[in-house]
Amino acid sequence: MSEPAFEVDSRRDIYQHIAANPGVHFRELCEACSYAQGTIQYHLNWLADAELIDVADDGKYTRYYAAAEFDDADQAVMNALRREYSRRVLAHLLADGPLSTQELSDRLDKAESTVSWHLSNLADADLVTKQRKGRRVSYAVTDPDRVRYLYTIHRRSFTDRVVDRLLGLWDGY
Repeated sequence: MSEPAFEVDSRRDIYQHIAANPGVHFRELCEACSYAQGTIQYHLNWLADAELIDVADDGKYTRYYAAAEFDDADQAVMNALRREYSRRVLAHLLADGPLSTQELSDRLDKAESTVSWHLSNLADADLVTKQRKGRRVSYAVTDPDRVRYLYTIHRRSFTDRVVDRLLGLWDGY
């Protein structure tokens, strides 16, 4: 392709939004950028074909990352952190884990089935592990340092003060 990667304002804006908000999905891009959906889709395809962005599927959304900034494990963490209740589950597990589905349900004020669904997705992504002691099943974060680091670095793009308070990260870094 003959046009330079960032000569086009709309492409540059879309790329910059992806770089500032790793793991952003299409609808979020449409809300944040003032371009038509077709324009955004065209530039996303162009950026992906030029290998300037990575495209990841988290099972529900297609998410976008600046190329080579996140490996697969980091993308899995960011995919989870982009979902509000998965982010909160991870925060409670980091702060006080391991915890059971019942304990997380009480803390999040969500049905156990909802919490179980999020835990299942987190386990499928290898972000949490299940530990059984007798009849009690509890969950813990697989790589807490990675999750804390990525949350801390990108916390401004999540705007979740509940998680910030739980992890005490505003003053920690």
